Amino acid sequence: MSTQVLSDTRVLTGRSLRHILRSPDTIITTAVTPIALMLLFVYVFGGAINTGSGESYVNYMLPGILLITIASGVAYTAYRLFLDMQGGIFDRFASMPIARSSVLWAHVLTSLAANMVSVALVIGVALMMGFRTSASLSAWLAVTGILVLFTLALTWVAVIAGLSAKTVDGASAFSYPLIFLPFISSAFVPTSSMPGPVAWFAENQPVTSIVDTIRAMFASESVGNGIWIALAWLVGILLISYAIAIAKYRRKIR
Repeated sequence: MSTQVLSDTRVLTGRSLRHILRSPDTIITTAVTPIALMLLFVYVFGGAINTGSGESYVNYMLPGILLITIASGVAYTAYRLFLDMQGGIFDRFASMPIARSSVLWAHVLTSLAANMVSVALVIGVALMMGFRTSASLSAWLAVTGILVLFTLALTWVAVIAGLSAKTVDGASAFSYPLIFLPFISSAFVPTSSMPGPVAWFAENQPVTSIVDTIRAMFASESVGNGIWIALAWLVGILLISYAIAIAKYRRKIR
């Protein structure tokens, strides 16, 4: 990025963050559903689920819950982007001497900041519920890196939704399949317990490799080739969604 892009992005990100600070309920709302799912699965269903891993169920399911937290949070990016478009703020920015890409990057960085706060809240509740990890500092940094990459990838998908939506409901509805996807993965139960076709899908979709990698890092176990599969999915989704979002944005402001 050029100096102007960085400067404009910083200013516009500050604007978006101030909106978040004035309405902190968006972060709280994002964290409520994942926390409710943790409580439900650990204290209601957890005793009936055999993961075969020997670890506590809250340890087993937390990686999937973190991905659901992020998938829920990025819906607000599409929502805020849609409102900016409908409110004419994009037209106003287009008439000003600012870098065009900084408008989108401001929304993306705001999403990253808000979602990392939500993730921290969920981890805090998980610790109170008995989550324990032997992960080293480097493992925690690696987990954080994966979650950041996951957030960026889904946020650019949200940008596409926000630019394409015709209604407010449509802007945020795209996140529903993303929230549902972890349920057909290894996030809550081992894929070996699933019927054949479902197990095949669960084992070959991106969430499973990401969840398994984070779970192994929390348990201080070898991640094997899973981390490269997870990174390939994340980088691929990020690059494709970024390219589509930028192309769609340029058509919108042309």
